[in-house]
Amino acid sequence: MRKIAVSVQVDAEKLRAIQFYAGRKQSSMEAELEDCVNKIYEKYVPGPTREYIESIAAPARSSKPSRTASQSESRPEEVRHEQ
Repeated sequence: MRKIAVSVQVDAEKLRAIQFYAGRKQSSMEAELEDCVNKIYEKYVPGPTREYIESIAAPARSSKPSRTASQSESRPEEVRHEQ
């Protein structure tokens, strides 16, 4: 599924506190917000609608062509090494 960004205005001191304490629990503001969005989605969007959305999203993910070995070998300049 295609993702979009959502912006929310938050008091700077509260955000710093959330980031600090979430980090101590091996989490992040982004991870917590994603969890909240998923809970809101499940709360308000009816089950059959969620199933439909997931069913149309699944073929889109699998319809992307995968790279074959011959394609990889023919373009060695595209290989990137992290340092």
